[in-house]
This record gives sequence, C-alpha cells and structure tokens, in this order.
Amino acid sequence: MTEVRHVLGLSGGRDSAALAVFMRQNHPELTLEYFFTDTGKELPEVYEFLGRLEGFLGQPIERLNPDRDFDFWLRQYKHFLPSPRTRWCTRQLKIKPFEDWLWPDLDAGTRVVSYVAIRSDEDYREGYSSTHKNLSVRLPFREHGIDKAGVVDILEASGVGLPDYYRWRSRSGCTFCFFQQKIEWVRLLEEHPEAYEEAKRYEKNAVEHGSPFTWSQGESLEELGRPERIAQIRADHERRLARLEQRRPINPLRPGSGPMSLDEVYGSAKACLACHK
Repeated sequence: MTEVRHVLGLSGGRDSAALAVFMRQNHPELTLEYFFTDTGKELPEVYEFLGRLEGFLGQPIERLNPDRDFDFWLRQYKHFLPSPRTRWCTRQLKIKPFEDWLWPDLDAGTRVVSYVAIRSDEDYREGYSSTHKNLSVRLPFREHGIDKAGVVDILEASGVGLPDYYRWRSRSGCTFCFFQQKIEWVRLLEEHPEAYEEAKRYEKNAVEHGSPFTWSQGESLEELGRPERIAQIRADHERRLARLEQRRPINPLRPGSGPMSLDEVYGSAKACLACHK
C-alpha cells in the first residue's frame, strides 16, 4: 500500500494558521505535518504566533531552515535586491527548502498531499504548482466556501487569535519585504527600528553594486525615513483612509467590523503564497 503524507505549510500569517486550526478540528483522522520555512529574517511577532499555534495544535511545527541564508543568496544574485519582478528570495528561501524536504520521499513513491490556504474570495490566487507526479494540492477553504471573515472567525473561536503584527502590518513575511506599503515601512521603523536599519544597510550595499531596485518604489529607505517624509506618508495614508471609509458599505451581518485593513485601503498585492498566507 502506498504511503501518504499530509503536509500543511505555515507562513506565520492569518490564513495558513486558520487552515491548520480548521484541519485539526474537522479532520482529526489525518496525521498532518505542519511546517514553517524560516528565512531568518522574520518578524519577532511571527515566532510568538507560531508558539501560540503549536499550543493549540498540540504538536510542534517543523522548522525548515534553508541550507543557505539570505546573505548567501544576495551575493549569488550579485547584491541585487529581490523585487516583485525577481522574487529570488521566495524561490531560494521558501520553495527550495520545501522541495528538498519532500523530494526524497516523493522520488521513493510516497504520495504527498499539500494543504494550501487559498480562501474562497481569492479567485486570482493559485496554489503551489506541483512539479512532481506524487505531489497533489488541496484547497480546503475554497472547497468549503471559507472567506476572509470566516478565517478570522476560526482563529478567534479557537482562542489562537490573530498575529500581533496585524496592528501595524498587513501580512507576514520578511522584515524588509518589498510588498510593504510605505506606511508599513514607517511603522516598521517605529516597531522594529533595528530591522529598518538592517534593511537600509542591505539597500545601500545593493545600490553601490549597481542594483536597480530599492525596497520601496521610487525612493530609498534613507529618504523614506526622514521626518518630513514620514509626516507626508502619514498624511497621505490618513486622507486615503478617510476617503475610503466614507464609501465603505455597511455589512448588516457584521456592523462592528472594525477599522479598514491595509489590504482594503491599498488593495491585495499578488504576494508570494509561501510568505504571506
């Protein structure tokens, strides 16, 4: 009889955590392996949240550490920063460790089912594309019609709650993720100034080596972090927020839905699933 492994990747974000809770509650018959690919550049809040989730699941989350760190791959890519067009960070620090973990068993004939947290309200998102005949992907939230509000309900009802970084940031991922909005860079400077300074050093080094990219489009972090620029970014964000709040439809089923999320304000970027789900 063919052996089957069931795996569920956690990004440190809301959706994948809710899927882990959902599967634990609704499919206790499955022996699920939970894993997290650690870039070494994650927010401290991510590790705290994973600890909370482990407490609920009653089992450890396996950490997949890439065999080479961000600094190694930065040198390999000639000090060019990753960007939305060249996402080498996701390929080398998230996907490759996942494949290295599973490929020996897949090649030996083991079937692997990977559960991915694509919600029912995310039509544009696609899951990890299997490149091995023995690896298949399941999307339980789509199968059960669970949307963003449903995800939040699952986490709150379980007692796990939301990651603390949602106070100031829209998603998980590396501290210097290039998908951050400018207001999120400002908040990173406030919440984790040492991480902001590290990102500045990476950026300065990359520019000196001829990289055409900065972390934030159109300006360096040195420029973005100046007091007058921070004030401008805050003012722009508040104006945008006020304008959208006036047009925000009231949901009679959720009248107290709280403040608008950054995704609602700026739109959901087609970010990397391995990092942000």
